[in-house]
Amino acid sequence: MRALMTVIAALALGVPAPVMAQDRQTTDYGQPSEYSEPVDAYSQDEIVDAVSDFFGVTAEAAASALERVFSDLGRPVGYIAGEEVAGAAGIGLRYGEGYLTLRGLSERQKVYWRGPSIGFDAGGNASRVFVLVYNLDDVDRLYQRFPGVEGTAYFVAGLGVNYQRADDITLAPIRSGVGLRAGANIGYLAYSRRRAWLPF
Repeated sequence: MRALMTVIAALALGVPAPVMAQDRQTTDYGQPSEYSEPVDAYSQDEIVDAVSDFFGVTAEAAASALERVFSDLGRPVGYIAGEEVAGAAGIGLRYGEGYLTLRGLSERQKVYWRGPSIGFDAGGNASRVFVLVYNLDDVDRLYQRFPGVEGTAYFVAGLGVNYQRADDITLAPIRSGVGLRAGANIGYLAYSRRRAWLPF
């Protein structure tokens, strides 16, 4: 009651009302969030199960890899499950394809991605990729370039994670496969409806 009276008094004086404790959003890991999570989003348990099944790892390993993502970003509204091939020797290229599953979307949609990466890494890989999708309210907004600093990615329980961001949409690709690369890998990935070979 006291909290309600405080809010009413603030409104009467024309000053911003204080944020009540129960209005503060938290992630599934109990971390405070600066944004309101969408109601129609995937739970932590749903994503842990999906990642565990997709990569063939234990639920404990999947949960360890996802803990930081949920702490940083909260619950995703969708995900892309697919595969990619990549290699680098100073200048690298990456091509992939998968299916986008989105809350509220009746059918999965095929998605392609490609991009250059310029850094200090060397080697090649063929990886399975599971991309968590945040703040995507229109599928058409996915089809653009998403910059990322992949050299600062973290590696937990055999899975590598990094973030990409464009126009308030955040993607969190999770990778596993032979020859996972490590290094200062600065570039972008461009997502599209159709396959394209030119990375630029």
